[in-house]
Amino acid sequence: MARSRPPLPTLLLAMLLAGCAAVPHDEPASVALDGGHLGLTDPGQAGNAGIAVPVATDWWRTMGDPQLDRIMTDALAGNPDLAQAQARIRLAEAQLAANRAGQLPQVGIDADEQRERLSEKYIIPPPYGGSTVWMGSAQANLSWSADLAGKQAAMVDQARASTSAAALDAAAARVSLTGAVAQAYLNLVRADRQIAIAREFRETREESLRLVRSRIANQLASTFDERSAQTLLGEARQAEIRAQGDRELLVHALAALAGRGADYYPTIVATSLALDSALPVPEAVPADLLGRRPDILAGQARIAAASAGRRVARADFFPNVNLKAFIGFQAIGLDSLFTGSALTYGGGPAIHVPIFEGGALRANYRGATAQIDTAVDAYNAQVLTAVREAADALSAIRTAEADAAEQRNVLASLSDTVRLDATRVRTGLGSRLDAIASGERLLQARQAQVNIDADAAVRRVQLLVALGGDFDPMGGQSAANTVSAGARP
Repeated sequence: MARSRPPLPTLLLAMLLAGCAAVPHDEPASVALDGGHLGLTDPGQAGNAGIAVPVATDWWRTMGDPQLDRIMTDALAGNPDLAQAQARIRLAEAQLAANRAGQLPQVGIDADEQRERLSEKYIIPPPYGGSTVWMGSAQANLSWSADLAGKQAAMVDQARASTSAAALDAAAARVSLTGAVAQAYLNLVRADRQIAIAREFRETREESLRLVRSRIANQLASTFDERSAQTLLGEARQAEIRAQGDRELLVHALAALAGRGADYYPTIVATSLALDSALPVPEAVPADLLGRRPDILAGQARIAAASAGRRVARADFFPNVNLKAFIGFQAIGLDSLFTGSALTYGGGPAIHVPIFEGGALRANYRGATAQIDTAVDAYNAQVLTAVREAADALSAIRTAEADAAEQRNVLASLSDTVRLDATRVRTGLGSRLDAIASGERLLQARQAQVNIDADAAVRRVQLLVALGGDFDPMGGQSAANTVSAGARP
């Protein structure tokens, strides 16, 4: 009696079970910092719900400076670095679409024709064998990956997380760009104020030189006094020149940030922005604002991408099953190609079973595990940097506020001295040179006040950037259309 053969499904199952190679037991060594007390999402809990991109806010508009608004608009539209970040989003989205397409059946049509001399000694006997004929075929092909090991699904999760990371990188680039523009603009305002004070210094010392020369003419001073006055005037002129040079460099920087060239320079003019009130900081800054920093969220998305990449590498240890089918026509002689007798069709599974890969699969898996460690370590570094930047900015703001309060007292005292000296000059009890010296000390105090106010304003911008681009705890609510990051372990 003939023995019955095992049915095809049984053979397939046996092959699949036999092909399950041993997966290494490597586990990630790095552990993400616990940022719960900072309002940070646990990277391991991102899941398929994904990581949302915070809504961008035009925070600089609170300064109420139309020129700053214009430069910001130009920078967001023309900055090359931001454009690159946007291009990387499109690249990641294209990869995500390609990986999603891999989960769907693939259908194609192939057709060919060729003139060929058939061998008399091969599989086609005479009369066709030994003759020259036209051979043609036209068929539709279908293939679909069963994805039993979940590789294709993991690739989609990885691409989705990478797309999320790219979108968050773009958001981080926007925060960084707007922060850089605002800081450069505040320093430009500082330079304009310093130029005005330097001009007053120069004019004051020009007056001092005139008075000294008048005293020399009346034999009340010597040429030594004149040379001293000339030296002080030269120093004042140098300070004015340096202030003008600083302003030009800041104009160049703003134009570059806006993605513009030399034609942009004349459009940036002096402004009346008040440094001491620019971008006020709320009395209470919520600690959980750190959790909105796009670079931290991008780090979480990269952990999710690396975790999905490890699942891709793990799936390579298991058999891969592709189902294929075709239907079409094949004929010798094109006149009979599309006839019923030329019909051909077929189908069945195509199975790849990994048996010996020279250690490549294990190496890939260990590399994917190391990628998780790399992503986690980078995330931890980002968290620590964020905490330090926010703390540094807060400390600097407190220092600047205390310094500004003391400087205001100094200014008030010097202003009183200048008024008293002016009164003494009018009543003939004091000299004009003494009054000019008091005025110079007041100008120096004003210079210091401008620097203190500008430093404080810059620090406030740095704090806002360190907190993700907004002081409002509700200002960064997630956008309705967000990009998810798959993060299944």
